[in-house]
Parts: sequence; C-alpha cells; structure tokens
Amino acid sequence: MASANPDPRRKAAEVTVRPLRTMDADVKVLGSKSYTNRYLAIASLSGRETTLENALISDDTVYLSRGVEAFGHVRVDIDEQKETIHVTPTGQAMRAPEEEIFMGGAGTPLRFLISMAGHASGVTTITGNKRMQERPMGDLLAALPALGVEAVSVRGNGSPPIRVTGGDFRGGATRISGAVSSQFTSSLLINSVLAQNDVEITIVDDLISKPYVEMTIAALAEMGVQIKRDGHTRFTVPAGQAFRGGSVTVEPDASGMSYFLAAAAILGGRVTIPGIGRDSHQGDVGLVDALARMGCEASFDGGGITLRGGELHGIEIDMESMPDVVPTLAVVAAFAEGRTHISNIASLRVKECDRIAAVTTELRKMGVTVEEFPDAMTITGGTPAGAVIDTYDDHRIAMCFAIAGLRAEGVVIKDPGCVAKSYPTFWETLDTLHPDGASTL
Repeated sequence: MASANPDPRRKAAEVTVRPLRTMDADVKVLGSKSYTNRYLAIASLSGRETTLENALISDDTVYLSRGVEAFGHVRVDIDEQKETIHVTPTGQAMRAPEEEIFMGGAGTPLRFLISMAGHASGVTTITGNKRMQERPMGDLLAALPALGVEAVSVRGNGSPPIRVTGGDFRGGATRISGAVSSQFTSSLLINSVLAQNDVEITIVDDLISKPYVEMTIAALAEMGVQIKRDGHTRFTVPAGQAFRGGSVTVEPDASGMSYFLAAAAILGGRVTIPGIGRDSHQGDVGLVDALARMGCEASFDGGGITLRGGELHGIEIDMESMPDVVPTLAVVAAFAEGRTHISNIASLRVKECDRIAAVTTELRKMGVTVEEFPDAMTITGGTPAGAVIDTYDDHRIAMCFAIAGLRAEGVVIKDPGCVAKSYPTFWETLDTLHPDGASTL
C-alpha cells in the first residue's frame, strides 16, 4: 500500500508554501473520492468481480476497503501504483466481525457501512476517531428499523460507536431527514438493492447536497441498478435487481481539482484539468461557474476544464449544493475586491471540523476581515498576509490554505500529512506548478 518513495511532507510537522508569480499548467487530478467510495460499496455487494480504474487510494477509501472486507464476503486488493481497486467475492455469506470496525475519520464510508451491516448476520460495532464519535448519525439510525435493521448509538447520543444487528434487511417503507447529510440517503439507496423486498425512501424535509445523491444514483445506474424517483422527495429501489461486475473508470475528483482552479484564479494564470466535463454529476464542478462569476474565464472542451484567472470581485452565492469547496471559494474571496457572502452552509459545522469556524479563524490570522454566521460567512477581500495555519486534522483546510500560500508569502501549513484523507499526492502535485518543480518543503 505504501508509496515506494513517500513524500516526507506526509510526516512533517509543518511545511512552508513557496509563492508563485504566475501559473500555466495542465494538472492531472486523482480519481473522485466520492465516486470511489460509491463504486467500492456497490462492488462489495454485487457478488461479482469488479475493478475500479483510476480509483482514489486515500485514507478514506482504504478504510472503506478494510471495512467491507471485515464482513468476510469479499477480498479487496489495492494497487496504489496502478490506481486500481479489485473486489473479489469469497463465496462466504456476510457476517458480523468479532472485532469492532474502526473507520478513523472516514465519514461517508462509515455511514455506508452502517446500512451495509444490516446484511451481515450478527451484531456489528462500527466506530471512528474522536471527531467521528461526535458526528451525527441519528437520522440514519432512525430510518433503518422500518427496513428490518436495528441500529443504535452505543452511548445513546446519535454518534459512533454504532451497534447494528443485521441479517434481516427486509425492506419496506421508511422516512428520513435530509437536513443534516445526504450521505444517509446514499447509504440507504446503495444497500437497499439487496433488501428482500422493494424499498421506498421518503425525505421528510429538504434534502441538502443533492448532487451527492445524484452521484449515487448515477453510480448505481452504471453498475446496472435503476432507482425510481419523485424528484428529491421519494426514491424507490425495486427488489431483485442484479449488479454488473467488470471494470469501471472513476472520473477525476472535482473537490480535488478545486484547489488548482483556485490557484489559477488568485494568480491570474491558467489551469487545465483533463478528464472531467460540465456533464459530471459531481456538484463541486459548480465551482467553475462560481469562479467565472468572480471574474475568471472558463471553458469546457476537449474532455476537460480550463480556467483562466481575471480581475476578481466578490459575489453572493448559495453553496448548499457544493459544501466541500466552500473553504476553497473562501480563500479565493480573500484575494477578491469587495465582499463575498457564502450562504446555506450549516452542514460545514459537522464535517471533519467546524469548517465555518476554522476558515474564519485562519483567514483572520492572515489579516482578512470575515463575518461568521451560524450558516454563512462574509469575506471582505484584500491582501492576505502570511500566517501559520492550523489545519484541525482536516484535509480541506490544509489544501485550501496551501493555495493561499502560492500568492501570500510566509504561509506555513501545520500537519501537512492530513491531506492523505482525500489527496495523498497533493504536495507533489503542488510542486508541479513551479517551473523548476522544486519542493515546497
């Protein structure tokens, strides 16, 4: 699993980012974390050999690989050099492991496994790191009993550790809130395919982060499963469908490409990201349009995305559909003229850290004026100064502020290794932006 020549920044206490004058680059971005997680979960339920090409090999996807293996019904082989994940059925029935399944800080994989444990005979306990044991799972736990799966929070607070009694995923009708996380709905959709009867899922309020559910439905369709739906309020998963096996190619990660789009934006340069287009179901592609509104020039052609920086100005924008790139947009806003108001982002409070508070705190360190609200933030752009950035064990905080360091001299990123959660080669990729390819370390 380990790289042959691991980047020393993965274990360094901090790195100082070296500024760039301009940028003119083609950047190959790793495979989508969201799609890799979805295809991996689907493949583990398919009963067929499946290979994920251009898969993201990161902390999250490795945790999910080991998590699905714990049920004994599949073997997962990871080839980091070839960027492939191969899933092979063992011929054994799913069973609860004797040891608890530890998922670190992998939120989406943990939520997928909660429902998946409903197919495994016995009692499964699933937990994570300290922050994960604070993150909400209650809506998913409340929805599973109607489908025949008992799932409870061991401490009674709606957070991990979660104990699931499986083996009788009957199906039927259930209701779930979509207000906290779309991952709960995706978890139900993927795992309901193997239910004994049809499953009907009703969203009782407004579903946030809708593009992530669209990605789930698209991944299921790619693997041979159809979902019936009434917009984003009701989904029906017909019983008796069969997944296909074989090979599937994971498209580049839209969240990961956001950092290099931001670099071009704040430096007034150009970046081209091959292999992803406007038709992607990844909601974070919408950042391209947001940056265009701020003064950049964007084009979708030749099977890729090209962004050229321009005179940046502030905007008002609702980011409910693409919360993962809010920190990236906030950093760009710090270099833009005027005020940028980012709204409808309450879900960021329960991510790997409280990302609204974290971004506010770190931008203020750089001399940027930020107003923080329960579900929004307003950034007044200017000339950010260098600062020592705390990253809160959050990959997205580390990467977005590293991009700020390409323009503001003296930006130091603490705990740079936390990027391994979603982009293990981030620092190496950042090096390629420098004409001499020299390290930022």
